[in-house]
Amino acid sequence: AEEHAVTFSAGLAVGGLKPYCVIYSTFAQRAYDEFIHDVALQHLPIVLCLDRAGLVGEDGATHQGAFDLASYRCIPNVTISAPKDEVELKQLLYTGLRFTHGPFVIRYPRGCGEGAPWREIPFREYPVGKGEKLLDGERVAVLALGPVANRALEAARRLKDETGLCPAVLNMRFLKPIDTAI
Repeated sequence: AEEHAVTFSAGLAVGGLKPYCVIYSTFAQRAYDEFIHDVALQHLPIVLCLDRAGLVGEDGATHQGAFDLASYRCIPNVTISAPKDEVELKQLLYTGLRFTHGPFVIRYPRGCGEGAPWREIPFREYPVGKGEKLLDGERVAVLALGPVANRALEAARRLKDETGLCPAVLNMRFLKPIDTAI
């Protein structure tokens, strides 16, 4: 099913549509070959949404989405993003819609979000490959991707309260291309 979903999305993109193909992260391996040959090498503008990315607990061993970042990062012509919260997911879905330079991957976890007020926020296109500094700091920088950015921010604040050392926390937002100027 995953292989067909990706190839069908490629056909829709060739026909001028902008498909959003949603697959469990762990099952993206089944569509890997099709994604390379039918989408990435042709620079087709599909949005591949990798649901249940990361560790998903009670879903079982076969549903842990732990390999998608490493496996999809090496594919040419692909952009890979991971939102830290619901607002970023909304904005990355919009950014993916507007993106025309090839496949756009959005990776997000299973379960509840962070509680960010996404409904009130207007749509905004993110600059592709640009992250954001969440916390200024000194001597140490923590680079985070996806919801773990929120945990890194919490840990940095706690470290500052307990030791006085405050690391910078950077929400990378994109794995590929990676922001080297942040």
